[in-house]
Amino acid sequence: MYLVVNILGLFIFLGIGFLFSKNRKGIQWKSIAIMVVLNLFLAWFLTSFGVGRAIVSGAADGFNWLVQVAYTGIEFALPSWVHVKSMDFVTSALLPILLIVPLFDILTYIGVLPFIIKWIGKGLSFVTGQPKFESFFAVEMMFLGNTEALAVSSLQLKQIKAQRNVTLAMMSMSCVTASIIGSYIQMMPGQFILTAIPINIINAIIVTSLLNPVTVEPEEDTIAKLHGEDGKKEPFFSFLGDSILGAGRLILIIAANVIAFVALAALIDKILQLVNPWLTLEHILGIVMYPFAWLLGLNGHDSFQMAQYMGTKLVTNEFVVMGKVTGIIKSFDPHFKAVLTVFITSFANFSTLGMIIGCFKGIVDKEKNDAISKNVGYMLLSGILVSLLSAAFVGLFVW
Repeated sequence: MYLVVNILGLFIFLGIGFLFSKNRKGIQWKSIAIMVVLNLFLAWFLTSFGVGRAIVSGAADGFNWLVQVAYTGIEFALPSWVHVKSMDFVTSALLPILLIVPLFDILTYIGVLPFIIKWIGKGLSFVTGQPKFESFFAVEMMFLGNTEALAVSSLQLKQIKAQRNVTLAMMSMSCVTASIIGSYIQMMPGQFILTAIPINIINAIIVTSLLNPVTVEPEEDTIAKLHGEDGKKEPFFSFLGDSILGAGRLILIIAANVIAFVALAALIDKILQLVNPWLTLEHILGIVMYPFAWLLGLNGHDSFQMAQYMGTKLVTNEFVVMGKVTGIIKSFDPHFKAVLTVFITSFANFSTLGMIIGCFKGIVDKEKNDAISKNVGYMLLSGILVSLLSAAFVGLFVW
């Protein structure tokens, strides 16, 4: 019975994407069907065989190495921020941008990154039926994190149209970053953490293809390259200096938006608690998410508990949930353990909205910023649907 409910849930989650679509006639159903089949295969392969998880783990280790190198520079200037038991958000998530953005800008300057995007994007585009850059970005964000992936894609974001920027903003809600995958695995079942990463990539494309179908003409599906007004590149060190200053400015903008969004959420909680001490965004979302938890193939008790974890994750972050369950998750039944772990393996929460909006404000013009700001609800819906779909796909094969 619960397997049937899980299958039903998968179709309902896809149906919600169709229901809220901005352009139902523009949905490419053949492409959606191909990606659904691909994710079914990935979920089966990654839950049944260790080789697939080893590949994902190797890729994550490579990106994590890059972040660790960034910490070397941070340590030189601010050793007291690095030599601590647990680095704060600015140090761990934002300051590495000071290395990562210039590095990827250098790769763009010498033509390496456009080449990589073109061919990886072309391969994924062939499979998914989506534009080359969106396909590449889905992979990039799952290892670099949302702010870093957006930052290193700034040249492309400036050149593509506003509707495609909205797609990338929605995708960014479902990312993780390689630098903390190791921390996840210390707290939750590693096999499901590593399974969630590639499945989230495909689901991010599926969900945005449903919610925000964009028609991209062949002449628009290009990879941005550096050039000045006269068609020539600016001198390298002038370009590098601008890149570093831009990265620093971006960090300040993101930090300001995150602080404001988290504080506003806390303010809403305080106001709600004036009505009833029990009333919080976390509890309200827990009630709202109950039917969706049940559609993951859980019994009534587990559905209620899962919904509470969902609400906690959306209002706070995945680490809060992991901290609550890390000591007891071994006692959960296999299906509950799998769907819970996969659902919380992403950055989809309210503070991430602030990070993404802040990042775009530091990169693109007012027209594109306005388009992002008008679609905050779609961004949150996208993050939730990707997490639900990923949990549903994996849940089919773990009982």
